[in-house]
Amino acid sequence: MTEFREEPIYRQLARIGKTLASPVRLRLLDVLDQRERTVEQLSEAAGVPLKNTSAQLQQLRAAHLVTSRRDGTRVYYRLADERVSRFLGELQDFAGERLADLREAVSEHLGDPAALEPVTAGELAARLADPESGVVIVDVRSAADHARGHVPGALSVPLAELRDRLDELPRDAEIVAYCGGPYCAVSPEAVRLLRERGFHARPLDGGLARWRRTGNRLQAGSTPASTSAVL
Repeated sequence: MTEFREEPIYRQLARIGKTLASPVRLRLLDVLDQRERTVEQLSEAAGVPLKNTSAQLQQLRAAHLVTSRRDGTRVYYRLADERVSRFLGELQDFAGERLADLREAVSEHLGDPAALEPVTAGELAARLADPESGVVIVDVRSAADHARGHVPGALSVPLAELRDRLDELPRDAEIVAYCGGPYCAVSPEAVRLLRERGFHARPLDGGLARWRRTGNRLQAGSTPASTSAVL
């Protein structure tokens, strides 16, 4: 078969497509988009066997989608830069628009997204800028993840603690709950629990990943749960 003149160019472009043509590698990128991790931490968080995680990381590094740093004897992996995160978000949004099977798979995993009336990152940013908005933001990820970076003013109430800490949340405010990314099932579960207990709750569309990908800032450190945190 005769090659066309531009074939070397498209062969290089295809490297990115080939690297992304793996559910495992896409999963690893999504997890690394939340924060840097060692290969052992990444394996556990992604639910991928350690040996396979290590092998897939090498392919992601070869395509310059992932980089690493050494801290003593530990090696930490992270996305190469913020453009990789934005590209992942655009890919997910584009695929969601084009593929009915993807939308069906998301619904099977998360439930009907529309039924929970998700709040967009833009809508939440506007409400944060309005001191009279009366919204409470609840981060249902781990306390450690919350401390590394969260939506400004968000309260740290991990899902495992939510049922026992409902009294810390005001019943006369709208609650927006979020977790890590667009396919994270934790915040939809939290919203359903809150609604069952009589709260007005909605999830943040796309989680913290979409919040950050759309240019919104993060706040570091702990935010203790308190009804005084109504924004």
